[in-house]
Amino acid sequence: MEMKSETRAIFVDKECQAEFVCVEPRPLSGLYSPRQVFCIPADEGYGLSLSSWEKATRIFYHVVEVMASLIALVVSLPVMLVTALIIKLDSPGPALFFQRRVGRSKLVTGKDLLKDITLSVADTHFSPEKKYRVPTTFWFVKFRTMHSDARERFPELYDYNYTKEQIEKICFKVEDDPRVTRVGKWLRSSTLDELPNFWNILTGDMRFVGPRPEIPEMLPNYRSDQMRKFTVKPGITGLPQINGRGRLTFRKTVAYDLEYVDRKSVALDLKILILTVWKVITRHGAF
Repeated sequence: MEMKSETRAIFVDKECQAEFVCVEPRPLSGLYSPRQVFCIPADEGYGLSLSSWEKATRIFYHVVEVMASLIALVVSLPVMLVTALIIKLDSPGPALFFQRRVGRSKLVTGKDLLKDITLSVADTHFSPEKKYRVPTTFWFVKFRTMHSDARERFPELYDYNYTKEQIEKICFKVEDDPRVTRVGKWLRSSTLDELPNFWNILTGDMRFVGPRPEIPEMLPNYRSDQMRKFTVKPGITGLPQINGRGRLTFRKTVAYDLEYVDRKSVALDLKILILTVWKVITRHGAF
């Protein structure tokens, strides 16, 4: 594939008044689209200013999470086997659904970022020696709730190039989604489709509580000030899930996720977990 020569420039984002290093778009074959994804300085977001006590608490908490997820997988195994069989009988395709999702950002130096034309650095004092947070991805697993050929049947629903006006109002969860199977509707309303998420906790890619993992195609729709969302690991549940869940717009969901990053604590996680149990029982916002 013939590539265009790179052209570097500095510009200012009017929404957050910050400078960005950018390059002229060229054909890509990698993960992201030609629209650029923002990276933020390492000192923004969660994790770099924790005390020794807070770090020790988080480590202990994570060990408990791993043990609890292992127990949950073992206990729910009979339910998952029956669920997998029902999915296979209901529609063609695999019972499990694997997809690349955005995980916790990694730290990369500025000089390395300049080599990647899909990224823009949001920093008024950019330095090649400074470290910046860059989104990473992992394999997310859940039970399949959509038709296996949904992308081919409804390609218009997989175009994530939204305008600023559209992204402010869009709500991705709809009750009459044509891609969802009959069994899929039941799985979503009961939240049983999320049971395999416990595996992602065992692998260290997710936590019990945190922002729900985003798809990489949506990253260019995030403003630079919203990239703090990815400074924590994604979770099975979070503030959006106890405050409306599927009924929330994209922007409202991101706002709750940013609030979680700012308030993150073990006590808040426990509160969210308790409220999640009630929301699952009442099926509030689940569809």
